[in-house]
Amino acid sequence: MSPPGNSKYKESGTARLLGAGTSGILELFTFHPVDTVAKRLMSNTERIHGGGQTTAQSLSKLNQVIFRDAAAKATISKYLSLFPGLGYAAGYKVAQRMYKFGGQPVARDFLEHHYGQSFTRAFGDRNGKAMLHATAGSLIGIGEVALLPLDVLKIKRQTNPEAFRGRGLVRIVCDEGMGLYRGAGWTMLRNAPGSFALFGGSAFVKEYVFGLENYNNATFVQNFFASIGGAVASLTVSAPMDVIKTRIQARSFDSPESGMTILRRMVQKEGFSSFFKGLTPKILVVGPKLVFGFTLAQWFIPTFDRMLKGNTDRS
Repeated sequence: MSPPGNSKYKESGTARLLGAGTSGILELFTFHPVDTVAKRLMSNTERIHGGGQTTAQSLSKLNQVIFRDAAAKATISKYLSLFPGLGYAAGYKVAQRMYKFGGQPVARDFLEHHYGQSFTRAFGDRNGKAMLHATAGSLIGIGEVALLPLDVLKIKRQTNPEAFRGRGLVRIVCDEGMGLYRGAGWTMLRNAPGSFALFGGSAFVKEYVFGLENYNNATFVQNFFASIGGAVASLTVSAPMDVIKTRIQARSFDSPESGMTILRRMVQKEGFSSFFKGLTPKILVVGPKLVFGFTLAQWFIPTFDRMLKGNTDRS
C-alpha cells in the first residue's frame, strides 16, 4: 500500500499503478497456493477434527479437503492442484492491487484536503491522522466490490471447479450476468472494517510504536511490523464476513444460497468457531505476504516514476 503520510516527493499516478500492478503479479504467483488452501478450508462445511475421529482420519479428511481430486497423487501433483483459476486470480489480484494501492492515497488526499481539520478536531492531531488513513482505506474497500465478478470466478475455480465444466468465460458471464455480484452486500460488510483495520492499523503502529511524523520515512523493519499489525487486525476483524462471502461465492451457479441462510446453518451445525475457519493459514502467510508485496510496491513505484521521467534523481 502507498504509505500514509505526506511527502515532498510524490510519485505520479502512472508510476503508482505500474508499481502496484507489478507487485500484485509477483505476489500472486508466490501466494496463490496458500490462498487456495484457505478458501477450501473456509468453504468446507464438515468437521475435520473431533466427532470421535482418530488423528489419522482427521488428517485424511484434511488432505481430501485441501487437495480434492489430487489427494492420492504425488506431491508435485498436489502442489499443482493448488493453482486453479490462476487466470481469474491474476486479473483480480492485479486489478485489486492497482485499485487499492493506487486508490487509497487518492481518497486520503481528498479527505485530507476537504475534511482534514474535522478529523483533527474530532480525534486530535495524531489520532486524527491515523483515523483519516483508516477511513480512506475503508471507502476504497467498499468500492472494491466493483471487482467482485473476478473474485467470484477465482473462488469458484478454487473450490467448485465443476461449475465451469462445458462453459467458457464468455458463456458464464452471459449466463450469470448480475449473478456474479452475488454476495456483494457481505463483501462490502467485510471490506469496510477490514480495510479500515488494515490501513488504520498500519498507521497506528507507525504513529505510536515508532513515533514517525512522516510515514514515508519508515525503514524496512518498521514497514514490516506496521504491515503485520494492520494485516492481522484486518483479517481478524473481517474473518466472519469473509467466511460467509466465500461460501456464497463457492456455491454452484444453479444453486445459490443467501448469506443469512448460510449464517444460520453455520451457527446451528458448526458453532461460532466456524466463522474463523481458514484464519490460521491466512495469518501465517500475512507476514511474508505483506512484507513481500509492500516492499516490492515501494521499490517499483519510485523506480517506474524515475523511468517515466527519464532520470534517476528523486529530488
